[in-house]
Amino acid sequence: MSQQILFDLDDTLIYCNRYFFRTIDRFAHQLVNRFNDPSVTLDAVKAKQSEFDSELIGQSGFKSEHFPQSFIETYVHFADLLGVAVSSSEKDSLWKLGMEVYAHETEPYPYMEETLQQLQHQGHELHLYTGGEHSIQLRKIHDMDLKRYFDDRIYIRQVKNISALDELLTEHAFERSRTWMIGNSIRNDIVPALHAGIHAIHVEVPDEWNYNIIQVDVKPKGQYFSVQSLQQIPSTFVPAI
Repeated sequence: MSQQILFDLDDTLIYCNRYFFRTIDRFAHQLVNRFNDPSVTLDAVKAKQSEFDSELIGQSGFKSEHFPQSFIETYVHFADLLGVAVSSSEKDSLWKLGMEVYAHETEPYPYMEETLQQLQHQGHELHLYTGGEHSIQLRKIHDMDLKRYFDDRIYIRQVKNISALDELLTEHAFERSRTWMIGNSIRNDIVPALHAGIHAIHVEVPDEWNYNIIQVDVKPKGQYFSVQSLQQIPSTFVPAI
């Protein structure tokens, strides 16, 4: 039976976290060298940046300015802690560093093409449900020519949560008993799917963003399991003989 399959984009079909982690590493080393104080360690800087970044996302969803803003707030935090004057030029430099992360080339996860092709060949209806700013997400979608698989069934939301997914499913009249959510984020993909009463597949990634990791606090009404690769997904939808 044909299924309605919702795919997440970032770190499900294409790489995303790795570019943010690399930029955070550059930022942390820059701040450690800037302050040259025993209390300002790489781990301390990364932890504080993650805290500010998560707070900003929790307040208003996925906005491109949140990432560089978290750099600036981390810098100001440690400057205040050490009694060091805040430099406007330093803030400008950190803003530019943070925004650079959105200029990287779009890189597919292994088996992205094969997985989407197989599911399409099996007759399933593919949808793309991604969080972020329209211009940034559309660039990635264009780079990967994903409309070949999703056509106009592409939904970009600044906020991805329980209510956002439920509204999407209702608005587009998804048949929940044959609808699946496939994504890497427990917070934004899996928990909302389980609350909505649809099936869910968690795609585990080696280096997950702390913000995405929360406890699954809802009992699945349908199927729910994890895979380590996109390659494992098509066989899920092949009826047993």
